[in-house]
Amino acid sequence: MIDHVGLRVSAFETGKRFYEAALAPLGYVVIMEVAGWCGLGAAGKPDFWITGGEPTRSLHVAFQTATRATVDAFYKAALAAGGRDNGAPGSRPHYHPHYYGAFVLDPDGNNVEVVCHAPV
Repeated sequence: MIDHVGLRVSAFETGKRFYEAALAPLGYVVIMEVAGWCGLGAAGKPDFWITGGEPTRSLHVAFQTATRATVDAFYKAALAAGGRDNGAPGSRPHYHPHYYGAFVLDPDGNNVEVVCHAPV
């Protein structure tokens, strides 16, 4: 079980705004800021952290959700917040029969995914 993930973004405020908007459909909000780090999460637990500095390269992070509609909402919100398409919402049967996900590159090029594993 993963407790939390942290990554560096080249522009802290830009990254913070992007992730606040892109992850809002999952119920994520900024929960705390400590010593230059911003912790986002849902239900009171910050499990996704960002900080400014030399950006992390080639990071892939996937957030799980219970509904395909949330995958779709993430994709729209992330693009509106400045993300770039890296895989529109859709089925990915090569992963498994019920895999439904969307992929967006954040402003630093990190690959952010939201996935639903539930059957239709």
